Amino acid sequence: MKHHPIPNSPQCNHIHRRSFLADFGFGAMGMALSTLLGQENHTQAAGNQTGDPTNGPHFTPKAKSVIWVFLSGGYSQMETFDPKPELNKYGGKTFSDTIYPDPFKDPRYMERARSVVMVKREHSKILPMQVGFKKHGESGIEITDWWPHLATCVDDISFVRSMYTTDNDHAAEFQIHHGRHKLDQKQPVVGSWLSYGLGSLNKNLPEYVFLGSYTDSRVKENFNPDYLGPKYMGVELSLDPKNPLPFGARPKTVLKKEQANQYSFINELNQISAVEYPSDEKLRARINSYELAYRMQSSVPEVLDMTEETKETQSLYGIDDKETAAYGRRLLAARRLAERGVRYTQVYLSGYGEWDSHQKLKENHTRSCKRVDKPIAGLLKDLKRRGMWDDTVVVFCTEFGRTPAVEVRGTTTKMPSGRDHHPHGFTIWFAGAGIKQGHVHGATDELGFHAVESPHYVTDIHATLYRLLGLDHHRLDIPGRKRLEIDYGKPILDIIT
Repeated sequence: MKHHPIPNSPQCNHIHRRSFLADFGFGAMGMALSTLLGQENHTQAAGNQTGDPTNGPHFTPKAKSVIWVFLSGGYSQMETFDPKPELNKYGGKTFSDTIYPDPFKDPRYMERARSVVMVKREHSKILPMQVGFKKHGESGIEITDWWPHLATCVDDISFVRSMYTTDNDHAAEFQIHHGRHKLDQKQPVVGSWLSYGLGSLNKNLPEYVFLGSYTDSRVKENFNPDYLGPKYMGVELSLDPKNPLPFGARPKTVLKKEQANQYSFINELNQISAVEYPSDEKLRARINSYELAYRMQSSVPEVLDMTEETKETQSLYGIDDKETAAYGRRLLAARRLAERGVRYTQVYLSGYGEWDSHQKLKENHTRSCKRVDKPIAGLLKDLKRRGMWDDTVVVFCTEFGRTPAVEVRGTTTKMPSGRDHHPHGFTIWFAGAGIKQGHVHGATDELGFHAVESPHYVTDIHATLYRLLGLDHHRLDIPGRKRLEIDYGKPILDIIT
């Protein structure tokens, strides 16, 4: 009987031994992973086809972390940070009754508006300001009387009074986060780009966190990484002390040591798979996410444990007041996350559409401002006293403003008392690392309609953050993914120190 030599790489039915071991490892790994975190109850984005991130920063940064505070629904620029006394002068009159040009005949009106919901929003009867205003601080910046706590911080803030967007409906909320109109192809959100470009400062915490409560599932679009893949999605954390990590807690039926052994076994299987599949980005991202989830089980509860804070600090954020407590906790959690190295914390401060005051603007804005005024002022003061002012930048924004005229749609049986959606001009602000203090940039016209001086599209906010964190946003391109020039935006250089 003739014996044949055994080849160096034996095969069984034409299956390579290394492939068999790797594929067997994947099957065992899948079973093990399913016991760790249970069924994944969300839809993942398409596989990560980006390759390695750009390994920024590309130049010396002025900031390390971002706290992005978003107020859903569209607060009124005139009743917050861009008072317009001419509204009182011409209250009850139409635009044609004023000495100013008709804003609907301005070419910018059509250039900056692409309707999705075909609703006529050309209201013409001017609504007076619903609140008083005054100058504050050494800078003498005017804001309205609904912000008594934030008024003490105006000398620390750069207000941008010349923002515009192009969607006249609430998809503008998503647009301010990813930069694209609803009718166009979506892009990754700004937090995902920062996570992709910079990586982590703390291996035990996510690079990108989402804090907030919502009932409308569309809100998830605000932290969607799109084609960057699930690795760069915002990680939702709960402020429930009993369950801060709702999608990543260790099952009660699994002992801590048992779970550690499972992860050790998975790591060994991963090493086997790496022999045959060394460039599998999708697998690598998935394994990294599970490893992070394991580490987060011990790190996240500590970060979100508010009892570690003094009563004075909790009071600074309004946590001792039922009306402001939920908002204060979100912002205090954001500070604690930034303090421990989270790159980007997105705070969905108010409920979906809360600021959308089509009617009863005075009543609604009075209530909503009171809820967030003390907590946001507390955050700024806390960052300064804890030595975080020089490495953390705060952005405070909404999706669009409100019309200078009163909304008359659907008001045939009641007195009109609100303002409609207004993408043509609104105000946001920045504070913290690399930002000028006590500064106003840009302007709307005398009636608060059009952004006329140094107008900025929403991606200019993104570009400003990239600049502050040391990223060249044009180097964030992904092969095979076409981005438009408007996607990049331009840094608002006038507010940067």
